[in-house]
Amino acid sequence: MKNLYKSCRLCPRNCGADRLGGNVGYCKETSALRVAAAVIHRGEEPPLVGKGGSGAIFVSGCNLGCSFCQNYQISQSGNDKPGIGKTISSEEFADICVELRDKGAENINIVTGSHAIPALIDGFTAARKSGVHIPILWNCSAYENTQALELLGDYISIFLPDLKTLDSKIAGIFFNAPDYPDIATAAIQKMIDITQGIKSRIIIRHLVLPGYLDSTRSVLHWFADNTKSAAMLSLMTQYTPIPGRIDNSGEKPMPQRYLSREEHETVLYWLREFDIEDGFCQELVTGSDWLPDFRRSNPFSSELSVPIWP
Repeated sequence: MKNLYKSCRLCPRNCGADRLGGNVGYCKETSALRVAAAVIHRGEEPPLVGKGGSGAIFVSGCNLGCSFCQNYQISQSGNDKPGIGKTISSEEFADICVELRDKGAENINIVTGSHAIPALIDGFTAARKSGVHIPILWNCSAYENTQALELLGDYISIFLPDLKTLDSKIAGIFFNAPDYPDIATAAIQKMIDITQGIKSRIIIRHLVLPGYLDSTRSVLHWFADNTKSAAMLSLMTQYTPIPGRIDNSGEKPMPQRYLSREEHETVLYWLREFDIEDGFCQELVTGSDWLPDFRRSNPFSSELSVPIWP
């Protein structure tokens, strides 16, 4: 399966890099699996956290590259260099999964693994051989090739995709991916097919951007028309300005404020308008105390996570 890295077409970037030969793709990664951190995480949606927390494994690199990414230290350190992370083998990945399970994790939560599917499948196989049978979550941006998603069908129990926007202009400015709306909606439909429309197995996240409420309304409308019966919605209001970050045009700064109370109330009204009831909605969040710092042994606050690896 690692031959899929030879002329890489794993993600919609279709960059063609010979990652197996040591070159990096758009994701800034070779075929080696690099991981930045593994923690017992308590900041996910309630059913994913349960009593023991979610066993989050943060994979280095990313095929999308959102300008406002809270994990930018590991996903996009610079134009020509990878983010924070250490190369690990399948056996080391399995050992991390075993420790997460033994520390009480309810699941294994793979964060931004889309560019590393072959290596992760090797890791999942090794983890199963080591006796790890708790559910695996696929926590992603939804910028996925449907053919690559099919490879995950025997391994993933719950999909946790974003639906960031349906506006190609916004996607071009903030993600350098004007095709994101078409790619993401097709990927989500494929996830629904894989999960056989079992609502508890797919949670679609949407982060509300300050000043871009029309984009959120379009997402909610699409969700109500296309996936309400087969997925739950997680509406996120935690947008936090990160000093010095700019969008992919190199000109326009990202929104430099939190979501307002009025914007929050408007979005809640739309949930009622579209009759969206199954899911989760964050309270209005301000402040940056929750932002991760992957230079620390515990990237999150002690209230949010317990570090497991490295």
